[in-house]
Amino acid sequence: MAFSIDLSGRVALVTGASGGLGSQFAKTLARAGAAVVLASRRIDKLKDLRAQIEAEGGDAHVIMLDVTDHASIKACVAHAETEVGPIDILVNNSGVSTTQRLQDVDEDDFDFVFNTNVKGAFFVAQEVGKRMLAHAKGAAPGTYRGGRIINIASMAGLRVLPQIGVYCMSKAAVVQMTRAMALEWGKFGINVNAICPGYIDTEINHHHWETEQGKKLVQMLPRKRIGKPEDLDALLVLLASGESHFVNGAIIAADDGFGV
Repeated sequence: MAFSIDLSGRVALVTGASGGLGSQFAKTLARAGAAVVLASRRIDKLKDLRAQIEAEGGDAHVIMLDVTDHASIKACVAHAETEVGPIDILVNNSGVSTTQRLQDVDEDDFDFVFNTNVKGAFFVAQEVGKRMLAHAKGAAPGTYRGGRIINIASMAGLRVLPQIGVYCMSKAAVVQMTRAMALEWGKFGINVNAICPGYIDTEINHHHWETEQGKKLVQMLPRKRIGKPEDLDALLVLLASGESHFVNGAIIAADDGFGV
């Protein structure tokens, strides 16, 4: 028996959509039928992505977003709902990292990571969540189709890794944030879950896997391979869909067994 998920009529906001996993998430949701709002600071990259999505017959919109600026978050979400409609799906994806030993981390390094990965992620989810709550409370009984918030954490939030300790700490906070939001908002039909990707090959880190250090890391992995962005497609679409109505507060590792 064939099984398919159709997101037609749904509006999805994807943060950090200008590259890496974010652009793949956006293309995947558009292919599933959602109208996708592409948000990032790199507008030129977003416009290129919009053109790709539209060339495939999808519906995409570009909005500037700096998740470290609270005013930018509020303006982005308001603009998205005015231009496209109420947000049904949030893929909370923006993230940054540094590579350094803990004794070398200074205040600027710490703030750089936490302002984006924790504070930014929280206030994006909060702004979208408040609007989802308003839509849920204002809908006629039985008519609200439910909200979906998908926080992109990391297997580094579940397992500490060397030289990215602050990043690990920030993603662990995203894991707990996901659970807290799921607990408070679930009764209103808003499901909040987290995906914890393992090592994924993107344009940002592609060169690393050909270095000696990168090759050594691959050999340490359970199946001696790294993932591709599309390896997360099915999980993303499921969590974005109405079919995931019984999945709330889940922290799902998609790391090829690295965290086992």
